[in-house]
Amino acid sequence: MDIVKEISKKLNLTPEWPEFAAGDTVIVSYKIKEGNKERIQQYQGVVIQRRGTGPTETFTVRKISGGVGVERIFPIASPFIDSIEVTKHGKVRRARIFYLRGRMGKAARIKEKRHFN
Repeated sequence: MDIVKEISKKLNLTPEWPEFAAGDTVIVSYKIKEGNKERIQQYQGVVIQRRGTGPTETFTVRKISGGVGVERIFPIASPFIDSIEVTKHGKVRRARIFYLRGRMGKAARIKEKRHFN
């Protein structure tokens, strides 16, 4: 095994976040530094992909802001992520839902998974 992978496995650099996948709606609370001030900004949108493994894993969140689609890539092990909250689990059939980029309005909706207790 690679030495870097062994060391990162021992250090366990990835924090524990809730389980989420493509199609889920999440709220990512992200720390932003402006000069000497620090604030937390919430970014809510649909996860369109997760890629990578371990500390190098990233996920892409897409939201519509002012009628324009905005995507942001977050590293899962980023120290700037304060929290990740899953608001809806989406029902999708693929791991990367890039087809949302070409859809607007009601066509861009994702059905919610039904959880029965």
